[in-house]
Amino acid sequence: MHKHTLFLKDEAALLNTARALADGVKAHENALAESGLTIYLLGELGAGKTTFSRGFIQQLGHQGHVKSPTYTLVESYELEPWQINHFDLYRLADPEELEFMGIRDYLGTHRIILAEWPQRGEGYLPQPDIIITIDYADTARSITFEALTKRGRELLDTM
Repeated sequence: MHKHTLFLKDEAALLNTARALADGVKAHENALAESGLTIYLLGELGAGKTTFSRGFIQQLGHQGHVKSPTYTLVESYELEPWQINHFDLYRLADPEELEFMGIRDYLGTHRIILAEWPQRGEGYLPQPDIIITIDYADTARSITFEALTKRGRELLDTM
């Protein structure tokens, strides 16, 4: 297991950290594309999971607004060579709902899964390559990256 924690003084630092991870994805694009990448985002309400996702998605090339998928459960972004699927499962009543919404269509090669509240989709989401935990640290945040796969370790080593 590969794990490290950073302390971030403000939102700008959180966005810069997300951008650094996205730059790592770009650097490992060929190796990651065929297998895809799954990132779980953990943290309390308001901790910064969606902010992190916004920085990550925009760094990979999305020019517009990154909407929170709180009500839609998923927002997808086509960014060559990736399809990024940003899930927010906070409002999910039962993990089986993912099956009904066609979860399998969101998985596969050239796909990046960013999953907020992934524990609510247990059994239906792929296992994560990286788990990111964002916590309150007084008026700042701490962010912990935990790599659970070789792909995840290689990616975190680029940050």
